[in-house]
Amino acid sequence: MYAIIETGGKQYKVQEGDVIYIEKLDTNEGDSVTFDQVLAVGNGEGIKLGEPLVAGASVTGKVEKNGRGQKIIVFKYKAKKNYRRKQGHRQPYTKVTIEKIQG
Repeated sequence: MYAIIETGGKQYKVQEGDVIYIEKLDTNEGDSVTFDQVLAVGNGEGIKLGEPLVAGASVTGKVEKNGRGQKIIVFKYKAKKNYRRKQGHRQPYTKVTIEKIQG
């Protein structure tokens, strides 16, 4: 069984036992989190598509950790104008293990 969920403005295809890295949630490590925005649920027989959401479907997961991704460098410059700006960025994330799909 699998589901397509939406969180943090992105869509993820998940199955039970999957580990996903999503946009940071305001939860603590070890907490349980429920995703109610389920766009589709599929199993061996067929698929249920939502219009836009599947009624009564939810996905439950456990927060493993909150962290920050690898640093990326943002470098801006204009040729021949002595304009250079260097900036780093680390995107925060939440690591979630999918436990149960209801739908």
